[in-house]
Amino acid sequence: MEHAPELVVVVDDDEAVRRALTFSLQLEGLEVEAYESGDHLLTSIRPDIGCLVVDFRMPGMDGITLIERLREIGREPPAILIASKLDPSLQARATAAGIDLVLEKPLEDAALIDGIKAALARPRAVSGTILREGA
Repeated sequence: MEHAPELVVVVDDDEAVRRALTFSLQLEGLEVEAYESGDHLLTSIRPDIGCLVVDFRMPGMDGITLIERLREIGREPPAILIASKLDPSLQARATAAGIDLVLEKPLEDAALIDGIKAALARPRAVSGTILREGA
C-alpha cells in the first residue's frame, strides 16, 4: 500500500540553517516546510506533520517548549531536537518532553536524515534517544 510522503517541518531562527536543512532534506525526496519560530508554526500548523526538526535555542520560545505546546494541543509527531551543546539538564528536559532524538551541532546530514527516515517509518516509539555527533 503506497501513501503520500509525510511532511518534515523544520523550525530554526537562523535563515541559513533553515535553507540548508530544507535543501538537504529535499534532496532526499522529503517534503519540507520551514518556519523561523515556534510561534509561526503554531499559528499555521498542518495536520500532516510526519516529523519535526527543531532547534533548541531560538528567541522567544525554545525548541522544547514548542514540542510541549504541541503536545498540549494533542499534536505528537516524532520530534528531533538540534542543540549546540548537550548537558544533563537539557537531555532530561528533552526526554521528559517526549523528544525522539537529540542531535548535537555540528550536524552530520546522514545522522539527521537517518533519524528522520526512522521516525517516518515507525509508529510513535519510545522517546529519549540522545546522539552526540562524532561520538
